[in-house]
Amino acid sequence: MDPLTHALASYTLKRAAFPRVPRSTTIAMLIAGTIADIDLLSKFAGPSAFLAFYRTYSHSLLAAVLLSLLVTLLLRLRKRAQTENPLPLLGTFAAALAAYILHLLMDLCQSAGVELFWPFSPRRFALDWLPHLDLWLLGILLAGILLPMLSGLVTEEIGAKSKGPRGKVGASLAFAALILYVVLRFVFHGNALATLESRSYRGESPRKTAAFPESGSPFRWLGVVETVSALHEVEVDVGPGASFNPDAAVASYKPERPRRRSRHTSRSPLPPGRPLPQSHRRKNSRRLPHHPARFS
Repeated sequence: MDPLTHALASYTLKRAAFPRVPRSTTIAMLIAGTIADIDLLSKFAGPSAFLAFYRTYSHSLLAAVLLSLLVTLLLRLRKRAQTENPLPLLGTFAAALAAYILHLLMDLCQSAGVELFWPFSPRRFALDWLPHLDLWLLGILLAGILLPMLSGLVTEEIGAKSKGPRGKVGASLAFAALILYVVLRFVFHGNALATLESRSYRGESPRKTAAFPESGSPFRWLGVVETVSALHEVEVDVGPGASFNPDAAVASYKPERPRRRSRHTSRSPLPPGRPLPQSHRRKNSRRLPHHPARFS
């Protein structure tokens, strides 16, 4: 998930579950909710470093505990304003850890996955429910933050007093809508897999199937189907009244069979295309098999 969505999700969580925390705790939640994406900087060190660091070390439960504690301690050491009443250390740590865990859960729902149990296990967990940039999810979070702010401005303009912390109801509704949206994505993912498994592809039954989300519509999925002889990429629409044609594949890949090479030519000390000396050919002519067709 992109850092902006993670920051909005952390702020929504703060308003919904920790509405009365001081500003320092809010900052701790925002930092802890986005600091896991620091592994994106590894792309500047080359492809091998990016593959080694992306969604691995910083996206684990151990890193969640350690980095949340580090952020909490650093913010507690800074000079606080006299009017601010800070939470106890354990309360700030719990809020920061909750934002970090929310980050991991959102990335878990994507195709790239996360290594939750690093360094104890290198297994990567991925649910394939959400795309990298989900505009629907981004709109839900923005609505949960901006609409209560506009409502608060109107309330102050007419002189009415608001009951309870500002933005808590809107953030709670946005958080509930976020959970409902992820559940719907889970259902659509299962429908896409069932559609892929119920068809045949060029006369062959599927052996393995996978469905990956697309950024535009939650009803559209990119399916990858493995058959005996090829891999097929197909677009699946699980919306109401949608039809699926397994023959309209986006692309198909057939594995190439390795060519058999003669063990005599493969051991030749000369570069390819250069003829052998006449003396070398006479010396090794008696060693060649009588059935050269076996090496074709």
